[in-house]
Amino acid sequence: MTTQSQPSDQRTPEPSENTTERHHARLPGTEAVGAGLVGPTGRPMPDFPEPAPLTSHGPARIIAMCNQKGGVGKTTTTINLGAALAEVGRKVLLVDFDPQGALSVGLGVRANELDVTIYNLLVERGHDVRDVIQTTATPNLDVIPANIDLSAAEVQLVGEVAREQILARVLRPVMDDYDVIMIDCQPSLGLLTVNALTAAHGVVIPLECEFFAMRGVALLVETIDKITDRLNPRLQVDGILATMFDSRTLHSKEVVRSVVDHFDDQVFHTVISRTVKFPDATLAAEPITTYASTHGAAAAYRQLARELIARGGAA
Repeated sequence: MTTQSQPSDQRTPEPSENTTERHHARLPGTEAVGAGLVGPTGRPMPDFPEPAPLTSHGPARIIAMCNQKGGVGKTTTTINLGAALAEVGRKVLLVDFDPQGALSVGLGVRANELDVTIYNLLVERGHDVRDVIQTTATPNLDVIPANIDLSAAEVQLVGEVAREQILARVLRPVMDDYDVIMIDCQPSLGLLTVNALTAAHGVVIPLECEFFAMRGVALLVETIDKITDRLNPRLQVDGILATMFDSRTLHSKEVVRSVVDHFDDQVFHTVISRTVKFPDATLAAEPITTYASTHGAAAAYRQLARELIARGGAA
């Protein structure tokens, strides 16, 4: 049995991908990674230029990191993409919008010890959002933390007038202070996620390179279309990001190709590979860009930041 299953896996990685991976290791985001070569999405990799420095900050573009399936890399991408954008001089605010509070923990914030979090900003009047914002060890990167209290917000907001627009109201006072605001959504399509999508200009959809992960994307896109139609006409899909990619398996490649077939240019050229460095960085409460700065995973998120800016998804 084992002998029969090996040929399909032995067809990978292809020579061009080996070249790309070696190039990743040598040039961690300082130059175009694999530009011109065929990338994991099956398309030639464009050259994403180094972003020009900004002369001023704001108003922010709000991006919701959204997928109703859990464990697809939303929090990992929010932290590391945010850190990569901060590295190129963008002022970035991350919003932890998941009651599990993983984003806060991943940035070293002890959210369970805080008296005021995003929950209080949503359900109580009289709080200044600037008092709730926490600075992180990464320059230009701030966070609004969350803890388990946020799980009660969905029930409490049901009876509120314009309940879908409360997060937009909370963020409005700091829009001019930041270039990018990224919201780490919980794995659900409930009222909190609807709030995030109503506040956002764009959506990034992390998608695990696994067959069952694809099934929920159509439902999410349908939800985004409804919110665009009824609540937030400016909302657009900034891109679908393939995560947890394993170049050694045919399955990962087939999933990516299938997603590209369905969504075409909406799929980012950048693909995030599976690596133990991500949980290690989380344990260290650091972004991958500082925890393992020369690793290929850090290079991938730096490339994603350049791609997002080149697409117009960030300033």
